[in-house]
Amino acid sequence: MAKGGPRNSMPQQDAAARAKNFDEVALGYSEATALDEAERCLNCKTKPCVQGCPVNIDIPAFVDLMKQKDFAGAANVIKKTNSLPAICGRVCPQENQCEKFCVLGKKGDAVAVGRLERFAADWQAANSNGSKASFKPEHSELANYKVAVVGSGPAGLTVAGDLAKIGYTVTIFEALHKTGGVLRYGIPEFRLPRTILDREVEYVKSLGVTIFTDIIVGRTFKVEDLLEQGFDAVFVGSGAGAPKMLGIPGENLSGIYSGNEWLTRINLMRAHRREYATPIRMPKHVCVVGAGNTAMDCTRTALRVGAEKVTIVYRRGREEMPARGEEIENAEHEGVVFKLLTNPVKFIGDEKGAVKGMECLQMELGEPDASGRRRPVAVQGSEFEIECDTVIVALGQNPNPLIRTTTDGLTCQSWGGICINEETGMTSIPGVFAGGDAVTGEATVISAMGAGKVAAAGIDGYIREKHGIS
Repeated sequence: MAKGGPRNSMPQQDAAARAKNFDEVALGYSEATALDEAERCLNCKTKPCVQGCPVNIDIPAFVDLMKQKDFAGAANVIKKTNSLPAICGRVCPQENQCEKFCVLGKKGDAVAVGRLERFAADWQAANSNGSKASFKPEHSELANYKVAVVGSGPAGLTVAGDLAKIGYTVTIFEALHKTGGVLRYGIPEFRLPRTILDREVEYVKSLGVTIFTDIIVGRTFKVEDLLEQGFDAVFVGSGAGAPKMLGIPGENLSGIYSGNEWLTRINLMRAHRREYATPIRMPKHVCVVGAGNTAMDCTRTALRVGAEKVTIVYRRGREEMPARGEEIENAEHEGVVFKLLTNPVKFIGDEKGAVKGMECLQMELGEPDASGRRRPVAVQGSEFEIECDTVIVALGQNPNPLIRTTTDGLTCQSWGGICINEETGMTSIPGVFAGGDAVTGEATVISAMGAGKVAAAGIDGYIREKHGIS
């Protein structure tokens, strides 16, 4: 293909078939397609795509190696700054990041950077010892200094990987019984297979990182205990698990879930499978309130556990939906119904206290609000009802409250986000750093990883200054 030609499409499972299984939807590029896509890259000397990457991957360098069929070399270039390439290649919104700055995207299709990243990572894992570290720490003398990481989500894994590469002794404490944080409980398998997640975690462990599960920092022990036990710094990457609800009548009826609970029950606890001990009532008619990526994950998961009808209920229009375009399209192709310009005002229950419907108002769009999107305004007298036996409220999440409520001296925002120095990631407590959803509330995987990289550099600087290390 000539440079600058159209982007190579990604093969996918058939929509009707995939809506009934949890197998990965996107099937990945073949070697021939990956090479063809790599050839589209102009290898710009100014590297505009890199400025859009929160983890600073040298994108032109790895793509150039792919052109030479050095796929292992390409993966190693990526891993210099990104310890989770197979994950990022699958779930990161590249269209709003690296690909947004691609020169080709100004008049046509940007280079499919995420798809190439996924191919390089998967190729290395399939054709070499890709789960093992292929290099030694940069400064072995730093092994005497210990860093504790709270949470094994994308921010925590990034901090751990970056500091281990430098040479620090790193220990992750994970509250759940399995690693990955939001990567495991929040993202369905049809977008991120568990074999891929487990492989990426093993790579981080191969760098020398120790991971303990079933350790709840704030309950098992506190952040200050870690400092007293000899850790030179602590990173808090405890994520966001406090759901935002609608606050309307009937929200305590059975059959109403937050997006976080719904996904966790299925992704982590396997509640849709009879052999597991945490069952959910299998739905028939599901309404999902919201239109972000979490909402799309909830709708598509509901289809896969057997729902007969799944409806997105969103108070704005199609153009204002915050989810990735491809996630919206995938949901649509799989049969999800979109009820736009619709706002729930009350949940309706049956005689047993279970939800059986929603009372809604029709909306119309007014002037833009602080988010830049047009503000929804209720149409008076437009009340109507939607029948449903399950409602999933997917409006985002605020940071988990446990760390902030058990850590003396930790300054936080009124809504729960931990306050940090933006340049270093340090909190109000010397030696304690934070990043990801614990600071921002629910955001993207790659933004959490970017915050992890900032904090890793901040921790390195803090320890070096404190101990007089050059």
